[in-house]
This record gives sequence, structure tokens and C-alpha cells, in this order.
Amino acid sequence: MPNPLYDELFARHAGSDAPFAFRDGGTLGYGAFLDRAARFANALARMGLGPGDRLAVQAPKSLDMLAIYAACIRSGIVFLPLNTGYTPAEIAFFLQDSGARLLICAPDRAEALLGALGGAMLETLDATGGGSMAAAADAAPAIFDTVTREPGDLAALLYTSGTTGRAKGAMLTQDNLLSNALALADLWRFTASDRLVHALPIFHTHGLFVAVNVTLAAGGAMIFLPGFDADRIVAELPRATVLMGVPTFYSRLLAHPGLTSDRTRDMRLFISGSAPLSAATHRAFEARTGHRILERYGMTETNMTSSNPYDGARRAGTVGFPLPGVELRIADAEGRALPEGEIGGIEVRGPNVFAGYWNLPDKTAQEMRADGFFVTGDLGRIDEEGYLQIVGRSKDLVISGGYNIYPKEIEEVLDAQPGIAESAVIGVPHLDLGEVPVAVIVARDDPAPAPETILARAAEKLARYKLPRRVIALDALPRNAMGKVQKAELRDRFRDIVG
Repeated sequence: MPNPLYDELFARHAGSDAPFAFRDGGTLGYGAFLDRAARFANALARMGLGPGDRLAVQAPKSLDMLAIYAACIRSGIVFLPLNTGYTPAEIAFFLQDSGARLLICAPDRAEALLGALGGAMLETLDATGGGSMAAAADAAPAIFDTVTREPGDLAALLYTSGTTGRAKGAMLTQDNLLSNALALADLWRFTASDRLVHALPIFHTHGLFVAVNVTLAAGGAMIFLPGFDADRIVAELPRATVLMGVPTFYSRLLAHPGLTSDRTRDMRLFISGSAPLSAATHRAFEARTGHRILERYGMTETNMTSSNPYDGARRAGTVGFPLPGVELRIADAEGRALPEGEIGGIEVRGPNVFAGYWNLPDKTAQEMRADGFFVTGDLGRIDEEGYLQIVGRSKDLVISGGYNIYPKEIEEVLDAQPGIAESAVIGVPHLDLGEVPVAVIVARDDPAPAPETILARAAEKLARYKLPRRVIALDALPRNAMGKVQKAELRDRFRDIVG
């Protein structure tokens, strides 16, 4: 019975003794992993879940959680991973909105989440193979008849962050996930010999649908870590070939004295995504290790869209070219393509693009062009050699006295200054000009550079109207779980700072 996603990523490894994951305490082979997934599939069937039902998981990172993901794909159940930081009130919304039949959570969260369930059942799963869901799998057989699914059938539901209003459930199909995994495995030259250091969360596109699915597509293995730990990652590098991370990973690794060219000698590839990687970090990492980080671009609704090349120039500050089979254009507000070099909205069309927002047909229609291009909300430009540069989010654009100001341009100038570790530029209200830019910086040392010094240096490279009206120093920028700076939080905090 055909089930494209399960057949291509999972079933072809049936019976294999090849390692799927290395973890504290031993190695999990592909065959054993698939047997465990079959037990979970039977356990879920005994609970009454079937094709099309939604299963929500807010549990610690574990290989059992990945086995539940595989069980859902095999059963036709829609997998809904949830950020472990969500509150009971947020969980209640996701369960109600998705109509999930079952929530799996950490045992120590069960009591707090009872009031969030609505009509959903509750099971538990911990990080070490314990909990009621694990016990149900222990008691179930390891033989399961794979459910037939079509390429366009829903495989997963991922909620966007909701920073601009109500969180939206992005519907990801079998073909969305499979086409992206196969394209990336080929583009990044993954093979069965690869060993990926997996330190990302698995409730997010990056850690689950990129890192895990690409490993499955190639038949490689993962060094499966609970989370980011610079000491542990540096220790694992000699037996690894690939690291996927967010920019924060790389800045923190650069602060580790053990990161050397000798330590990374056998590494094949370092990949960064989920947030912009600064050019300074890119250059510093190459200087320290001899490796140029490969930066790529994607989002929940589109999976991965573009990537710097495996062979060829990996340009700092860019996210490369569209993936094979993916179309990308820079467009004006009406969807008309703009000339090379102009800044506009990034729009994407291809098998990677989601099927729409769950129960929000009007919102889907608003962000999907009649010709099938999805309006990402990101701003970018394509240079003369075809590389895509992300300029920022359309909501982050600052319009001051009629002039468009792109925060990333200012941030690049600030980040290059001595004494500044990183920066975020936001627009705040201004009575005369509508809004003006304000810079929030994190200093490398104490004390931070004086604001007047920072602005004087910036004035050498930026037009006067682009100069921040204020410079604010913080110990750290607010970030989400994937390391992305939360500019909405900064705008709310400092909206009255200029007046």
C-alpha cells in the first residue's frame, strides 16, 4: 500500500542494522527504530486514532518522540509538535483550534495541562523512554499495516509563532516534506556515511523536517543530543561530518577555546538557518576552522526555499539560490516581478509550499497569489549573480518621513563596529516623521561603547535619515526558541522612547 513519505524515508530502512542515532548509552539501529515506531502506531490505533486525526506532542526531545512522528506518518495521523515553552493557555488554543484527539506531554506537565485538554485525551512521555505513552507502546506488537496516503494528504500541522496576531496552523502535505528532504539531501551531498550532530529542538521545521528527514533520506546517522551544549558539541566533532545549527550555535562555539581547525578536520559541512547569520560570525568561523558555513533560507509555510551552494561560493549575508524545482521572485505589493537588484517582497512557488492555513481560508487566500506564489512577508533582493539576500521582514521595514529604511543595512554597519557583539534596529513612533529607527545593541565588553561614538562611526557609512535616533544597550536580545530576535517585543518595550 503506497504511502510516499513513509515508504521513501522510513520503510526502505526496514530490517537494517545500520545506526540511526547515537545517544548516551548506546546506538539505535534503523530496524529497532522502525519496530518501535510500529509499536507506537499500534498503540495509537488502540486509542482510536486513525487517518486524518491530529496528534499534538509537547514533550522533551527524545528518540521515542521521533518514533511517534514515524508512527503518525505510517498511520496517516497528522503530527502536531508544540514548543516545550508554551503555557497551558497556549496549549488550550492549539488543541481547540486543531481539534487534536490526543496530547502527549511530559509527565511533570500533565496536571497543569488537564484544564487545557477540552475533548482531547492525555498521555505522557519523558526524555528517557518513560511515561504512559511509552508503556502503551511497550505492550503493543511491532507489526503494523501501513496506511495508504496520497502525496497531497496532510502529514503535519505546525503553528506559526503568532507574533503579529493569532497563531496559524500551516498544513504540510506528504509531498511538501518528501520533496524538500530529497532535494536537500541531494543538494548538500548527504550519504549513508554522514553523521549529523543533532542539537536542535524537534518541535520545529529545522530540527525535525530538515535535520531528521534529510538524515532519513540519505540513510545516515545522528549524534542525538538533548540540546545545545558547546562542550558536548566540540567533543563530538571529530566523529561527526555535519552540524546543523542556528546562528547562536556558531557564535557560542566561537567563544569555546576547543573549537579549532584540528577539531573540525573531518567535518564535511556546517549549515546555518532559522535566523540571519551575521557576516562577522561567518568570517570569524572560517578564520578559526577553515570551514565556510552554508546558510540557507526557509520558513514554516515553505519548508526550505533556497541555499548557498555546496560547491561554489558560499556568500556571507546571502542565502544562495532557489532549490531545484522551487521558483522565487522579488515582487512589488501587487505581485509584479521587480528588476534585478531592487528590494521587494519574496514570493515562492513549488512543491515545498504548504497547502494553506488550517481553518483559515481567507488568510490563505490573502497570502497566496492567484498564480500559486506564496507571499512570505520577507523582503529581499537578488544580486547580479543570482544570490538572494534577505533584507528583513516587511513588518520590520521602517518608513520615516516617506523614506524606506531597511533595518538589516543599519545592523550590518553596527555589527562591524568594535565593541558591538550584535544589534537589532527597530522602528518606533515619531510625531513628525511617523517613525524613526532605534538601535538596540549588545556590547562585547563592559562598558559598552558610548552611543555618540557608535553613531559617529555609523554616520561615515549611512545617510543621515538612516541613523538611529537612540542607541540602547542590553545584556541580551530577546529571542525565540530557534534563536530569532523578537523585534515585536523590542518595539513594544521601546515604543515611547523617542516621543
